[in-house]
Amino acid sequence: MELLWADSGYTGGFAAHCLATLALVLPIVKRSDDMRGFVVLSKRWIVERFFAHLMRIRPLVRDFERRTASAEAMVYWSMTLLMTRRPARPHPERG
Repeated sequence: MELLWADSGYTGGFAAHCLATLALVLPIVKRSDDMRGFVVLSKRWIVERFFAHLMRIRPLVRDFERRTASAEAMVYWSMTLLMTRRPARPHPERG
């Protein structure tokens, strides 16, 4: 990974820490003050969609796991289910 997106809760020294320690670029997606109601923010819907997919798997909704390895396995299982159900798109060069 080279790039992470974060919301305005991660402003401050965290972005500098990510760049210096982990060599990750961390742009902050901010909501402007003049927005009213529901407004889709760029890149933020990707994170919200990811969390929605994770919450479809019941063991991930509550903290049932005692070890992080089993919780990590549930995340892998959730993403595997997502990718196997996603229809394959034809590659433009292969026709």
